[in-house]
Amino acid sequence: MIQIVVKRDGRVVGYNEEKIMAAIRKAMLQTEMGEDEALIHKIVDRIGVTGKERMTVEEIQDRVEIELMKSPRKEVAKRYIAYRDQRSIARRAKTRDMFLEIIEAKNNDITRENANMNTDSPAGMMMKFASETTKPFVDDYLLSQEAREAVKNGYLHIHDKDYYPTKSLTCVQHPLDRILKYGFCAGHGESRPAKRIETASIIACISLETAQNEMHGGQAIPAFDFYLAPYVRNSFIEELKTLENLTGTDLSHLYDSEVADFISQPLDGLEGDERMKQHAVNRTVERVHQAMEAFIHNMNTIHSRGGNQVVFSSINYGTDTSAEGRCVIRELLTSTYEGVGNGATAIFPIQIWKKKRGVSYLPGDRNYDLYKLACKVTARRFFPNFVNLDATYNQHEKWDANDPERYRYEVATMGCRTRVFENRYGEKTSIGRGNLSFSTINIVRIAIECMMIQDKEERIRRFMEKLDDVLDITARQLCDRFDFQKTALAKQFPLLMSRLWNGSDKMTPGQTIESVINQGTLGIGFIGLAECLVALVGAHHGESEEAQALGLRIVSHMRSRANEFSEKYQHNFSVLATPAEGLSGKFTSKDRKSFGVIPGVTDKIYYTNSNHVPVYYKCSPSHKAKIEAPYHELTGGGHIFYVEIDGDATHNPQAIADIVDLMDRNNIGYCSVNHNRNRCMECGYEDAHDGLETCPKCGSKNIDKLQRITGYLVGTTDRWNNAKLAELNDRVVHK
Repeated sequence: MIQIVVKRDGRVVGYNEEKIMAAIRKAMLQTEMGEDEALIHKIVDRIGVTGKERMTVEEIQDRVEIELMKSPRKEVAKRYIAYRDQRSIARRAKTRDMFLEIIEAKNNDITRENANMNTDSPAGMMMKFASETTKPFVDDYLLSQEAREAVKNGYLHIHDKDYYPTKSLTCVQHPLDRILKYGFCAGHGESRPAKRIETASIIACISLETAQNEMHGGQAIPAFDFYLAPYVRNSFIEELKTLENLTGTDLSHLYDSEVADFISQPLDGLEGDERMKQHAVNRTVERVHQAMEAFIHNMNTIHSRGGNQVVFSSINYGTDTSAEGRCVIRELLTSTYEGVGNGATAIFPIQIWKKKRGVSYLPGDRNYDLYKLACKVTARRFFPNFVNLDATYNQHEKWDANDPERYRYEVATMGCRTRVFENRYGEKTSIGRGNLSFSTINIVRIAIECMMIQDKEERIRRFMEKLDDVLDITARQLCDRFDFQKTALAKQFPLLMSRLWNGSDKMTPGQTIESVINQGTLGIGFIGLAECLVALVGAHHGESEEAQALGLRIVSHMRSRANEFSEKYQHNFSVLATPAEGLSGKFTSKDRKSFGVIPGVTDKIYYTNSNHVPVYYKCSPSHKAKIEAPYHELTGGGHIFYVEIDGDATHNPQAIADIVDLMDRNNIGYCSVNHNRNRCMECGYEDAHDGLETCPKCGSKNIDKLQRITGYLVGTTDRWNNAKLAELNDRVVHK
């Protein structure tokens, strides 16, 4: 007798004969003789009694066909078979339509979910096929019922859900010194330790690319200048040895000689050791420049993830005050300013200047000249962004200006905004750690559901109550994903779990990664604080002190709950100011269907990113900084402060420095500056003129604006989804 039915999606339910009766009845009603209740009951009874205790839906339907064919009503069997085929086609139709949109390279939100991915290429299409068919598997087999319902009902978004079955982690800050010193093996070939600056530059690229194929998020280098500095000295010594061979002179006494700065200078008037030394310096600077040029070029051309995406890479630098480290910084910035190819702005790596009083920010600081150069480069090329090591929450009690490895105690960030620093289960550092996974809560939907409560205090109390419910579900979902990730074997991530992740060097290939990954973070994100506040109190935080107070109360509560979850579940939970890209319109679309168009809430096709003041709200940079700054301390999982400036910033680096000063005064953790930059998609010509329609170089009218999407640049807005394009068009200048 049938007791259990296994559905097509793998779920197990109790046997329900009414469903079989309904299906046979529908088939009978499509024939001339109509329905026959006695026959229906007879067939259903026979199937129920003679069937196995556990059967699949398909097995039961096969039995129905057999019983109908044995009955006097064979025409019903034909109708039933036809109906069954139609249902099968209907189930496949959604997947078919989605695949056709990918095949036909249609520009829509499915194919433009990630602006850094070319889904028009064969590799990109293949990855998108896999992505869209994997997500239902996750829903059906890997999510709990409560998490599945929260996603289905628009309260929760699980980021990188298509990578969930792979057990991969999100991102990591590469301890590049380990790679450069010991080399690594990730595949069939081995990378030997580096000896010179060119090799170090190439290995840095390979490390980022290899790890990108093992992870679903970004790759970063936390101290690019410190890591590459020793190879500047090595290359300098190589140049001296070359001179020894040419001249027959012993120059070994110059190998470790002090070099005030590695800067090219004319040799005129120099003699003896001074001439030899300066010649070696000049050649070294030239090699460092070429190595940095190659690094940037490679990071914009080397593809990962099956060949459809350049590496989502970031590098942090700015605080190495040695002559060698300064040389790396200077030549990196100079190469960035010059551009790639025919002078185009490099999209990757996202470059991040480490701002530190006494080191790299104030007049008189050793690296102040390089900071001014960084502002000049940002004014033309958007990068570097700026991370504030002086922010109260970015400081480390072990940082010492005299420590040659002080970079270990400097916070580093991913370019999009992800931050990892505090650590309950190991050393407090950004290095060798990253985010494990993160999920985002739709706080706007929760607020909309409370809008009709007339009493304001009760409305807010009910909102916080419902928010708590979703926070609990989110924490449990992240823990479930962690429990799934921890079962992965070290050999599944040959580079990440041998050289990069802290503690991984002690693991064997067949060991699970459970013992080391708890040093990573589980991120609870949020989107649409502005729209949430409008729903609750009628204004957003940029225009109302009451709204700002409530906004800080909401995010502070999320931070407190994250701390509770850390204690309860023994993981590093953090709150993340979500960098919504594909998500920016998904929640809004679902909420519009449920609640209609609500002014100030669902009247745009996107929700405002995290805690940002809405992009369409006109205000000064200082006002925006004052409003958004307090949220940075609350969002330890990552945050970013944007400013849109007007006109051509190329010749106005002071405008960039002014924004960094705002960052310093307001305790802001991480910031970037957006400005106008036109780009000819035919020849690569760039300028900053307003409303450029025709390229002055080649005459093409195919002009696009180079723009930042969620912390990183995108070479063409053709790859932006509709929601982010709408947001882009709404952006106003802050002045």
